[in-house]
Amino acid sequence: SHPCAASPAFFLPLPLPAFNMPAVVIAPSMLSSDFARLADEAKEIIEKGADWLHMDVMDGHFVPNLTLGAPIVKSLRAHTDAFLDCHLMVSDPAKWVQDFATAGASQVTFHIEATSDPVGLAKAIRKLGMRAGVAVKPGTAVDTVEGMLDEVDMVLIMTVEPGFGGQKFMEDMMGKVKRVRELRPELDIQVDGGIDAKTIVSAAEAGANVFVAGTAIFKAEDRKETMQVMKQAANVATQQ
Repeated sequence: SHPCAASPAFFLPLPLPAFNMPAVVIAPSMLSSDFARLADEAKEIIEKGADWLHMDVMDGHFVPNLTLGAPIVKSLRAHTDAFLDCHLMVSDPAKWVQDFATAGASQVTFHIEATSDPVGLAKAIRKLGMRAGVAVKPGTAVDTVEGMLDEVDMVLIMTVEPGFGGQKFMEDMMGKVKRVRELRPELDIQVDGGIDAKTIVSAAEAGANVFVAGTAIFKAEDRKETMQVMKQAANVATQQ
């Protein structure tokens, strides 16, 4: 046959996914780990299948709890090359961005409620060589971040009121996830709060692809199996 003749298979339409979803990421919250053994806990959880390490930074002001800061991130960075996902639940995030960059953070997520210049802050984070994320509390409308989606690498939709671990997943936040996913098929969308092998399904179906889980992973009898089950459940849910 003529060398330029296309084979019949060439004309078969390729099955396309509903949208080009980014990969599923499991990000265990180190807040639920044993802080006295932080480096060992981090190494172990990465070896068992974690994709990122989620660091809950709370200042006792923006949220009613006090946790960890840049010095902990810096000391942990000396023991791992893992992706350190730093969630800043602080009143003045711009003040701390440089410290987290120096400490070795991979990504800094700030709250839309905590800054008057979210675009400038996102640009500053990226300029320091980190990925930028913006977070939305349960009581905040998602349209507060819709105008800045080009400036960030990730949107975090809180599925509990931030401040403490072990809270119940808020199903009614899924509308926010769906909205961001409709606007940006390629963007990382993170959910944080009450995520386990069951709730991860509705979050993934809504369009989330990055899942923070603390208690569900660190308190599990088999952490490796728990993360495998969660990842598989999310992958199945996003393929529908």
